Amino acid sequence: MKNNGSERHILSLLVDNQPGVLSRIAGFFSSRGFNIDSLCVSETTDPLISRITLVAYGDMLIVEQIKKQLNKLINVIKVIDFTGTDHVQREMALIKVRAKPEHRAEILRVVDIFRSRIVDVNVDYYTIEVTGDEDKIIALLNLLKPMGIKEIARTGVVALGREKK
Repeated sequence: MKNNGSERHILSLLVDNQPGVLSRIAGFFSSRGFNIDSLCVSETTDPLISRITLVAYGDMLIVEQIKKQLNKLINVIKVIDFTGTDHVQREMALIKVRAKPEHRAEILRVVDIFRSRIVDVNVDYYTIEVTGDEDKIIALLNLLKPMGIKEIARTGVVALGREKK
């Protein structure tokens, strides 16, 4: 939860894969005063359909209204709220960290502990790739911060529901 008492919602929208659809969805949230904290969009197995996964914080009643209104939009096929459901979620981050000689061994240990990997090396910096939930990425960032993080790029959350057993 964010400190304003609102609940975190991971919404997955199946939409027509057409120009302007993402812009309309983002504008829809903006016009209602909702900030999108995370956004990830990609084509599905059907090239005519895209999946938009977004994270927003808000009161459950307001989010229910937004979901109903989203379902009415012409290019929206389906809206799924993963809040309180059994699902898998992941995020990927690339982290460029200063690799001073005295910190290199520690960086390698941390990378190993977090089951991440170094994907680029130069004289001054290592670029680390990490995949996991938000808590894992934040924990890694906190350990690397004292060594000097130069840049971070994060994908945002992607999520899929679990199949019933």
